[in-house]
Amino acid sequence: MPVKWLQHNNWSIRYKLIVHFLLISTLPALCIGILIAWATNGTIEKQVNDHTGQLIGNVNKSLDHYASNLQSITYFIAMNPDIQAFLKVGPAALADDEVQYRTSKFLEGFTTLYSEVAGIMVVNANGEYVSNDMYARNNRKLTEESWYREAVAAQGIFRLIGHPAGRGVITHANYKDSEIVSGVRAILQPESQRTEGVVLIDLKLRVIAETLRDVTLGKSGYLMVIDDKGETIYAPRSSVAGLLDASRLADATGTFGQEVGGTDLQFIYQRSSFTNWTTVGVFPVADTVQENKELNLYLVSFVFIVCMLGIAASYYLSRSISRPISQLASLMRKVEEGNLHIRINGARQDEVGMLGQSFNTMLAQINRLIGQVGEEQRQKREAELRSLQAHIQPHFLYNTLDTIQWLARKDGALEAAEVVESLSRLFRIGLSKGQEMITLGEELAHIRSYLNIQQTRYKEKLRYAIEVDEEAFGHWFVPKVFLQPIVENAIYHGIKERRGPGMITIRASAYDGVIRFAVEDNGAGMSEERCAELQRMLSAYGKPKAETAYAKSGERPETPRPMSSYGLRNVQERIQLSFGERYGIMVASQPKAGTVVTIDLPVNWSKEEGAVS
Repeated sequence: MPVKWLQHNNWSIRYKLIVHFLLISTLPALCIGILIAWATNGTIEKQVNDHTGQLIGNVNKSLDHYASNLQSITYFIAMNPDIQAFLKVGPAALADDEVQYRTSKFLEGFTTLYSEVAGIMVVNANGEYVSNDMYARNNRKLTEESWYREAVAAQGIFRLIGHPAGRGVITHANYKDSEIVSGVRAILQPESQRTEGVVLIDLKLRVIAETLRDVTLGKSGYLMVIDDKGETIYAPRSSVAGLLDASRLADATGTFGQEVGGTDLQFIYQRSSFTNWTTVGVFPVADTVQENKELNLYLVSFVFIVCMLGIAASYYLSRSISRPISQLASLMRKVEEGNLHIRINGARQDEVGMLGQSFNTMLAQINRLIGQVGEEQRQKREAELRSLQAHIQPHFLYNTLDTIQWLARKDGALEAAEVVESLSRLFRIGLSKGQEMITLGEELAHIRSYLNIQQTRYKEKLRYAIEVDEEAFGHWFVPKVFLQPIVENAIYHGIKERRGPGMITIRASAYDGVIRFAVEDNGAGMSEERCAELQRMLSAYGKPKAETAYAKSGERPETPRPMSSYGLRNVQERIQLSFGERYGIMVASQPKAGTVVTIDLPVNWSKEEGAVS
């Protein structure tokens, strides 16, 4: 069975028009452009690589020429009679002033004839030397130098050893190590092939730099030279010589690409068989050939224009038919998500316009009905709230008056006055001149008065602690008398049912815009089932459908006793009517281990309910 999306008849008219027009107009143009770009890019890239290879070959020939001159100089020096006598006898062979002068002029002649030569030194097997511009830096024997050992190991073959690093020889001109390149050749005794000495020649790096500096590859390409050890002989200042993977230069010639510093670079290299140096051409892949870019630009522009014309035409043809229907479908999805305030704009007189007008009329009717129901529910809840807030439990007032009467008979008027004072403060804060929001400090004063009265009644059986930082929280506004019903439940259904003295602790903490109160007692507690049912009762506020379902079925699970839930439900309804369902009461309890009631309220609320201060 074919996939439903692939069935042509299931497509919308808009997609049919777009797909058919694009297949006819843009697909052939796209294929032709890709084919031409692929063919020309390969040809031009091959031409660029061949041209770069020729440039590198010419540079290698120039470097080989300089190296060949240095090698010839070593042969001339080895055949000089005075030099041969020095190698066999030592400095004693040059003791005569005339011989010494002649030898010095002989060596100076090479530096004069070849300006690229920075200095020449001849060292015999005993570490003694003769030179025109070079001399030993310290007393260390020159035969222990690495360049001397490398020349001996080459057995008479001339070798370029790169930049002199850490050697004990300097020149009168005091060239830096990075400004010269050294070459060495051992002079062997013809019969025994024993090393009689070594010729050291320094080549000025500027001749290599001048040879490479004039060669450019494209807009930003350049050449650099690397020796057989992977060390850089010459590279421009902005080169990537230090980041190049030398292991990729293992072959005598080749090309490869590498990403360096976030840029794709093309590398073409050739190794000289004479110097064993590798000349590397480096250029960004993006700058290979300007002609290639221009051709690709023309092809892309052509394909782009054709595609844009095809897309614009198909879009215009399909838009006038499908757009109104798509808008109506989109608005219907938003209505499904709960947005009933959107409307369809437009003055179309066709079938789609008539459907839109009916849609707007339907939404207006739904909004009117929802507003009517909401107003009725609000008025009902306000009436219930006023009734709940006006209700005063008379048994507490009676018990308080009995306590005052008993104290008056037993101890006189002093302690009774204290109870009366607490009762007066209790009523004063409870009334609060009709205000629904009071400060947390006033609420804590109210609950202290209440607990003082109850503590007078229950004596040692009741203890309490209020652990609230009034300096931090006391200026915040809370609903008045929301703690008293919870503390009352803790006394009558927790502490009173407990053997021995009981403890009630009130705490407060703030986090993420919420202030959480906890009323904890160590009283009798309640069973897990009863605690769960009490929590469900609190969570079911504002959900009359569930209660209706219970009434119809005639079955209702066991509920907490009215005295243990009425005060909690009163507080729960007040909080959620004022602040929303995010806030309210949670209950946790265990038998014989006490109960913890937590109340979440928003912080920084003003006296005006529902307005952030």
